[in-house]
Amino acid sequence: MTGFAAVDVIRTKRDGGTLSDPQIDWVVDAYTRGEVADEQMSALAMAILLRGMTPAEIARWTAAMIASGERLDLSAVSRPTVDKHSTGGVGDKITLPLTPLVAACGAAVPQLSGRGLGHTGGTLDKLEAIPGWRATLSNEEFVAQLREVGAVVCAAGEGLAPADRKLYALRDVTATVEAIPLIASSIMSKKIAEGTGALVLDVKVGSGAFMKSAADARELAGTMVDLGKAHGVATVALLTDMSTPLGRAVGNAVEVAESVEVLAGGGPSDVVELTLALAEEMVAAAGLQVDPSQVLRSGKAMDSWRAMISAQGGDPAAPLPVAPETETVRAERDGYVSTVDALGIGVAAWRLGAGRARKEDPVSAAAGVVLHKKPGDPVRAGEPLFELRADDASRIPAALAEAAAAVTVADTPPGRRALVMERVA
Repeated sequence: MTGFAAVDVIRTKRDGGTLSDPQIDWVVDAYTRGEVADEQMSALAMAILLRGMTPAEIARWTAAMIASGERLDLSAVSRPTVDKHSTGGVGDKITLPLTPLVAACGAAVPQLSGRGLGHTGGTLDKLEAIPGWRATLSNEEFVAQLREVGAVVCAAGEGLAPADRKLYALRDVTATVEAIPLIASSIMSKKIAEGTGALVLDVKVGSGAFMKSAADARELAGTMVDLGKAHGVATVALLTDMSTPLGRAVGNAVEVAESVEVLAGGGPSDVVELTLALAEEMVAAAGLQVDPSQVLRSGKAMDSWRAMISAQGGDPAAPLPVAPETETVRAERDGYVSTVDALGIGVAAWRLGAGRARKEDPVSAAAGVVLHKKPGDPVRAGEPLFELRADDASRIPAALAEAAAAVTVADTPPGRRALVMERVA
């Protein structure tokens, strides 16, 4: 590959220029190999944040990220493949019921998931609350499970888009995480490299989401949909509300328990609604003529869940960890729950030990927040509003301050917000 000077690539973007295909190919490859230093890539990432990228630049950057590693070959899987990616939120356990449900509908779902950081939860952390379950699979195990079970949720292998892993860690400490071209290429490089045939994106909007405004979420969704299509992956996005947590459970084991309730035909209405909305999109993208709501009622999705958990060493019948320390907060007055702010509840769960401040931090399987009331629910003085759970009682006071400020009671119920806000295709 023709060499360039990193400083020239940085200067081009700093001055508002467009990077050429060879420049992009070179800088991504050279950074992955260590030829371009972290401080140089930091400067380029900041220039991209401030100056933006054209659609052609983003497409090429994504292609270069994919080319930095291997691409999984799912041709041995006879079912149509379709995946889902969420941009992350609070109480967002949707992958847990959704993956086995879509598998039970006849598709194969290759879910490469991540861990939580800050106030947003991670799917792998949740599943690791199940005794024996393991997140790391070889490529051979991944494909075999996809063929036999139709559903797999695991960590991305080291060989998949290594440029993204390195760049993501750098963005995290240089205030460049928010750059939409870099978010889109980060997500889509991994999803395209995993080999899925179709992809449904759940782009969160609101206080507990990465994107606080619908306009930013719409831009990110459109960018990712275009990237997917450019790489031959049928892609659609839903913009969904993350102003309040999904469901009533926020944490790890508590979210697994709530997901199993959904698979058993119960669970909170918002979790069921979003699971089915995404399942309908995934089934359609896979070219299947199936009604996911009927499959959910049939119990087949629960069978698929048990097979998926067992295949990765987990015991789906094992009791989940329970926190020894709890504190219940009760309403001080009659009224209606007006707000349950997703960010505040997410930070409270993090302070209880359910999340981590740095990637290497451990998480508590049992810690979390359980909401007894959601926005719009009537409440009487003395009724429980929420419950805090922790392994260590010393964590509760700081979490209590966050959660108490996040939940408000008013004289009248709030207006209902749509959970699915927009569809971008």
